[in-house]
Amino acid sequence: MFRGSLVAIVTPMSESGEVDYAAFEALLDWHAEQGTDGVIVVGTTGESPTVTASETDELLQRAVRRVGGRLPVIAGTGTNSTATTIERTRRACEHGVDGVLIVTPYYNKPGQEGLVRHFSAAADASSVPVILYNVPSRTACDLLPPAVERLAEHPRIIGIKEATGQVARAREILDRCGDDFLVLSGDDATCRELMLAGAQGVISVTANVAPGLMHELSEAALEGDAVRAIGADERLLPLHRDLFVEANPIPVKWAVARLGLIPPGIRLPLTPLDPRHHATVLAAMEHAGVI
Repeated sequence: MFRGSLVAIVTPMSESGEVDYAAFEALLDWHAEQGTDGVIVVGTTGESPTVTASETDELLQRAVRRVGGRLPVIAGTGTNSTATTIERTRRACEHGVDGVLIVTPYYNKPGQEGLVRHFSAAADASSVPVILYNVPSRTACDLLPPAVERLAEHPRIIGIKEATGQVARAREILDRCGDDFLVLSGDDATCRELMLAGAQGVISVTANVAPGLMHELSEAALEGDAVRAIGADERLLPLHRDLFVEANPIPVKWAVARLGLIPPGIRLPLTPLDPRHHATVLAAMEHAGVI
């Protein structure tokens, strides 16, 4: 169910910061039409730190109603509190999602034993498959392969979004956990290499802007067609890079708004993309052929 190009979807907002649910539903339809293989709702790219619990409930309910059965819907439920993560995971399950994505606890920096217990407790509370999420560049917390191997023994923990960009790390996880354990790239810039090395897909920021091309890249890489995968990836490389000229999701929300798919809103403490970066992101979009 969870393979290919899965978009970490942005949360559309008006200029005043209100969630635009109509734009969100239209965006889901667009992704289904463009070939996106799944959606992650209210992840980091969806501004999870500032989207309220009631807004999260509404977004998940609408996503399941709109594309459930067409695309797998995965909820971002991780926090740096185990109790809160359990609560958010249970609520997401009640809304009918197909899986949950749980990030490593940020800021409080638990050790490996604490991480194993945290994820195990959250998985115990889940009625749907759990995907671990390791992104130490943002969390200051690194879930190491031996801990992943222990967690892979839990019946509901089915995989990991590995966002270190280290292909050797992904290979080690695959070696330790076996072919039945799902490894998804969390780094667009290295996802082609990771999938050709055995990962089963990517949870992508770039797919917000170029979903069709990200699907093509993923499909080629998963089929082992390196030439076709490289061809698609070469068109996407500037987007992989330039959608991070400021903190995600600032550039990607500007790009999706530039496509006319969402209004330009973003919530503090994030601010709109600095005008000095507009030409850079626009050039990357042109290189990918999306405008």
